[in-house]
Amino acid sequence: MKTVLELEKVEKYYGSKSSLTKAINNISFTVEEGEFVAIMGASGSGKTTLLNVISTIDRVTSGNIYVDGEDITTLKGEDLNRFRREELGFVFQDFNLLDSLTAYENIALALSIQNVDAHEIDTRVKTVARELNIKDVLEKYPYQMSGGQKQRVASARALITNPKLILADEPTGALDSKSSRMLLEQFEQLNQKLSATILMVTHDAFAASYASRAIFIKDGKIFNEIRRGNDSRKEFFDAIIDVMTLLGGDMNDVL
Repeated sequence: MKTVLELEKVEKYYGSKSSLTKAINNISFTVEEGEFVAIMGASGSGKTTLLNVISTIDRVTSGNIYVDGEDITTLKGEDLNRFRREELGFVFQDFNLLDSLTAYENIALALSIQNVDAHEIDTRVKTVARELNIKDVLEKYPYQMSGGQKQRVASARALITNPKLILADEPTGALDSKSSRMLLEQFEQLNQKLSATILMVTHDAFAASYASRAIFIKDGKIFNEIRRGNDSRKEFFDAIIDVMTLLGGDMNDVL
């Protein structure tokens, strides 16, 4: 199986020598093509910093990160912009849709920036909209959509460029329980039907139970890792809760 993401002894420090904080402390792991991986941990564990260095929002202090074999820690300038534009898809907690654009235009924007032919843009937008069940909102503006619809539009925007890796930062954080379930089911389908490779940071055990693997971070280090395998989602949820209990975090953070 092809490795899409590889972290090799990654460290991220903040502060000075007299007051040094190790947000990420010597983390190594890989994500294979078609995996759906959840990164979990209590607040302050380092999971968001981890997502930030993978997404190149922040730079590592030491170590290397490879996406599809390319060392992204060395990228600068236009090469870095190209990587973000073509190889990554982002799904944020607060949607990050442009209010002045329709759903169709929000989804198509990334392809327009890449100067993709208008006919191909139309075909790809309608295809991904069908997959995410949002064809009926394509002509609506964000203020005319529900939270769940906005998040699915944001997911379509992340998928439209066929990125090597989709990064999701607490994607259900601003959704009600019904919308959360619908979005996670869509993620699961995209992963299983389209072999989308997804890395999702979440504090929510319910959200993580939709993934095929969960990596737990504590104090900037990998604490544990479990795979769903042939378990049901309920069985995987229970296993996640067991690990979170061992982590010693506040259970209110994960339920």
